Amino acid sequence: MARYYKYKSTDDLVADAKQLGHELNLSDDFSPLFEPIEIGPLHAGNRLAVQPMEGCDGTLDGFPDELTFRRYHRFGAGGAKIIWGEATVIAEEGRMNPRQLWINEQTAPAIGEMLDVCRTAHREAFGSDDDLVVGLQLTYSGRYSYRKPLLATHDAVLDPLTIDKSTGQPLDASYPLLSDDDLKRLEDRYLEAARLCAKIGVDFVDIKQCHRYLLSELLAATNRPGEYGGSFENRTRLVRNVVKRIRAELPELTIATRMNAYDGIPYRGAGEDFVGAPCAHELPLETAFGTDRHDHLREDLAEPIALAKGLAEWGVSLINVSAGNPYSNPHVVRPAEFPPIDGYHAPEHPLLGVLRQFRLARTIQAAVPHVPVIGSAYSWLQDFAMHAAAANVASGDVSIVGLGRATLSHPDFAKSLQETGHLNRKQICRTFSYCTNLMRTKDHPLGQYATGCPPFDKEVYNPLWQAAEPKLRQQNTHSGEVPDDK
Repeated sequence: MARYYKYKSTDDLVADAKQLGHELNLSDDFSPLFEPIEIGPLHAGNRLAVQPMEGCDGTLDGFPDELTFRRYHRFGAGGAKIIWGEATVIAEEGRMNPRQLWINEQTAPAIGEMLDVCRTAHREAFGSDDDLVVGLQLTYSGRYSYRKPLLATHDAVLDPLTIDKSTGQPLDASYPLLSDDDLKRLEDRYLEAARLCAKIGVDFVDIKQCHRYLLSELLAATNRPGEYGGSFENRTRLVRNVVKRIRAELPELTIATRMNAYDGIPYRGAGEDFVGAPCAHELPLETAFGTDRHDHLREDLAEPIALAKGLAEWGVSLINVSAGNPYSNPHVVRPAEFPPIDGYHAPEHPLLGVLRQFRLARTIQAAVPHVPVIGSAYSWLQDFAMHAAAANVASGDVSIVGLGRATLSHPDFAKSLQETGHLNRKQICRTFSYCTNLMRTKDHPLGQYATGCPPFDKEVYNPLWQAAEPKLRQQNTHSGEVPDDK
């Protein structure tokens, strides 16, 4: 398959965007990225964030493990002033994988220690952590809970792609949904988790509602009956209640959210080249948040804008905009040169995916100008990611720029940029999907491989890759590619 990223200069990148019918602003002045910013009562010393990247390296009972501590030490020493702790589940049955962090009375002290390691590393590297902001993402995986799917609603396109592990069969309309009482009980679990976060000194909690996990699925649940489905008011009931209760009972705790502004629809590889094609679907679409009901390629941001305004009113002080579903349309979530093992070859130029995410973040930031918005999807821009970041912050399109998978290969990206004026080319993520492929390899004694960057963090992750790669090749019956370790 053709490779898209061939840019030698910012001019090449701008010209390619123009050829695709879009304008892309880039800047060589990185100073806007190093201006401080207020996030509610919190003060961050720059506008660079490490986004919530799961390492899938905790223990089976939800504690952080050796590699987890190592990752947060590296993040703390890396120079970004906002460290967005990874998805941490609020209840065991909602874990996405058996090694996901789980906050409870037993694990909370260790999770607090993990974040303290991050702060200590920052103090040692920069003399102080007074302007470092450290948060934790609270989640409940819902449809993607690893023990069994826990659905908020049925989805005619997504259900056939969701497997009931007890039967090995795709879901159908007879599969039970979480009840209204189940969802009401989850309000209490979110509040309990937030209390623990406040107790261990977390600066902010993120109520995760992206990537088709439970709260994200609820946003799209127009076909769900009862108090949590149908109308926009009902579909936002759970997140609204959770935010308001945290705000009322833990006023010292800052609240953030990572939200989908656009779901799109599922894709699957097709044809000899296994290029992504939209799954068969009927119109109008029923369960695709932020998506034009009559054309899945178009955004309809009326409800995402209303949600962002509501979140600000209820007490959210920081919003990270995302899109898509990593399991069903990964090209929307994270444009890449190589698809993940369970994915397909890109159905669009990856730059279009980057620009879509920029457009979404810009629209949400304009809707809530007094709430800092973090933009996503910079990683595919590689050497020129920070040029786009600087331009977007300078223009007010976003307040903060986040990097996700790119921080696994280059955790000190912010330090490198500030000290040298560029990223370290030997550490820049090339979006080959090694990290995702490690996550997708489940044939491991703990049910889940830890994930990181085998090419650029070889000492730790290359041995894991060498063990995982043969298993990947065996299960790779579709896209025909697993990146060679060269």
